Amino acid sequence: MMETPEIHVEELKKDQEFLANIQRLEKECKEEESIAKGYQLLDAQLIIEAPEDEINEIFTFIVNTAFDRLAEKLTTSQSFDMNDAEDLATARAIYEHGIQRYSENDKKGAKEIFLVLHYTIDHAALKDAMMVHVAAVMEGKSFEDFIENLVDVEGVDVHDPLAFFIQTFTEPTEALLAKFDTHVKQAQDELRVLDESKEQ
Repeated sequence: MMETPEIHVEELKKDQEFLANIQRLEKECKEEESIAKGYQLLDAQLIIEAPEDEINEIFTFIVNTAFDRLAEKLTTSQSFDMNDAEDLATARAIYEHGIQRYSENDKKGAKEIFLVLHYTIDHAALKDAMMVHVAAVMEGKSFEDFIENLVDVEGVDVHDPLAFFIQTFTEPTEALLAKFDTHVKQAQDELRVLDESKEQ
């Protein structure tokens, strides 16, 4: 049973059409600065087990482009539209970077990223989920504690285009926000500063 995927990978590595698609994606994602295509390229490269430096290069492109775009959104007071493939891919890249920071115990960096996502994502449920992330970090919860005790892994709908974001918890989101009330208020105060600096 175990051998099927390997044969499949070896076939794909020789599949001219698949390889041509990868090259096309590579060209388009750079020309269009498309993060959505960057992710497609990344998936394809991971399937054929591309060299690590090629995969890292795509990662770097995705993260750098995402943060450039975030800066642009903040400057122009625009939100990420979760119905737009490019905005969704951008928010996903920033979120995954935040999760990486959290898992590496950079709580300050993680909190700032989750807070900025809460601020810039135009999607009520996702905004609230980001605030739960912020409050958990402020509470001093480790990444492991967050995943093991707050996240409901079973509740994830794999067909949801937003499944890349953790938004199912062991308690209803509203209940968690009420429980973390003090941290939520503090975070909202920090966001108010962002709003005020924008108005000046």
